[in-house]
Amino acid sequence: MKHLLKMLDLSTEEIIDILNLADQLKYELKHNIPHPLLKGKTLGMIFQKASTRTRVSFETGMYQLGGYPLFLSSNDLQIGRGEPVQDTARVLSRYLDGIMIRTFEQEEVEALAEFGNIPIINGLTDFCHPCQVLADLMTIREQKGSFDGLKMCFIGDGNNMANSLIVGGLKVGMTVSAACPADYKPDKQVMDFAQKYDCFTLTESPAEAAKDADVLITDVWASMGQEDEAEKRKIAFKGYQINDEIMACAKPDAMVLHCLPAHREEEITTKVFEDHAAEIFEEAENRLHAQKAVMVKLMAK
Repeated sequence: MKHLLKMLDLSTEEIIDILNLADQLKYELKHNIPHPLLKGKTLGMIFQKASTRTRVSFETGMYQLGGYPLFLSSNDLQIGRGEPVQDTARVLSRYLDGIMIRTFEQEEVEALAEFGNIPIINGLTDFCHPCQVLADLMTIREQKGSFDGLKMCFIGDGNNMANSLIVGGLKVGMTVSAACPADYKPDKQVMDFAQKYDCFTLTESPAEAAKDADVLITDVWASMGQEDEAEKRKIAFKGYQINDEIMACAKPDAMVLHCLPAHREEEITTKVFEDHAAEIFEEAENRLHAQKAVMVKLMAK
């Protein structure tokens, strides 16, 4: 593993290795056991999209690992003024030990990896969100003990979260279902991958997708950069809400996850959110531990 660009690039073994290391680092942090595994290392963090969890978790994680994080806003970089991404990659490779980028285009992340010679971590693109899904998988395994026999259900937009959850869930051996409106299906690359698995279903019925699910996951209907579509999407996604009726379709002990921020009473009701707040905020915390594991795997060599 040279980079973390998308879940499609990871093998099952690599995912499990990351999760095992994340569990270890979380245990050590909770027991005040120092782990300065990246002492003297620097991580450049390029943000072309705003962030709460990504910025704070990566900065805190690098500090806890003994390294130094540099916040690089696109407003402050020449990449924000038209410098080709390949030039930025070659320059930053001479200064830094790794780059995390949160941006719009997946191609930009891939170009950094192609033209640079240091590890690149995808902090989010419109195509995928691998760091979040690693944290989700970590949380599922913590709560359920293993992935064996589990069914994971995603309800909502076939966006970056859906793309990464489908791939990640299938690769660790879960049954995966997704309910998305007809015009908002997951990316073709992801669908082509998923069609190889008998344990994957895509439907337009949230109740059908949620039947006997062990894990229910959703995301906002309009992601960052789609604000002008918000009203149109509210109409398209009517009925694609995790509520008491959908919870009744799932198993009685089903857990609920949300990558946050949540728009309560849109994709999830306040009641369901609060009933499962412990799981949702454990998931948010696990961004820190999963990303530290990724950074160690990529940068500690």
